[in-house]
Amino acid sequence: MTEAVLDRRAVRLEAVAADREDAIRQCGQALLAVGAVREPYLVTMLERERSISTYVGEGVAIPHGTLAGKDAVLRDALSFLRFPGGVDWGGERVTICIGIAATGDGHVAVLAELAEILLDPERARVLRESGEADEVIAILGGAA
Repeated sequence: MTEAVLDRRAVRLEAVAADREDAIRQCGQALLAVGAVREPYLVTMLERERSISTYVGEGVAIPHGTLAGKDAVLRDALSFLRFPGGVDWGGERVTICIGIAATGDGHVAVLAELAEILLDPERARVLRESGEADEVIAILGGAA
């Protein structure tokens, strides 16, 4: 049996972050906690953000590592952190962070699937409002 792409332990619906870097670290720590990545991947997530923002609009950021971090990815996985109080993301307010760990070129397909989900008003609403981790998992579980 393969491990779930979005493990319940990587879903946090009431997260709080001091700033963008703290939010990214928390996304990475969630991926680390479920055994999807090794510690060096977290550094590459911060490096990616310094080179290009992972903010995608509508209050959503999708932090992921650089190509150099691929060796630290053990399996494809997502983390989902919702920050009800918001996080300043270079002048934008982010309330949802979806961390990605993907082997090979898997992140391209994951980003495309996430874009489709986020463009669907009903699924996006559930991600923004649900108090149930299972609802979030049901929507994002097939994204990777």
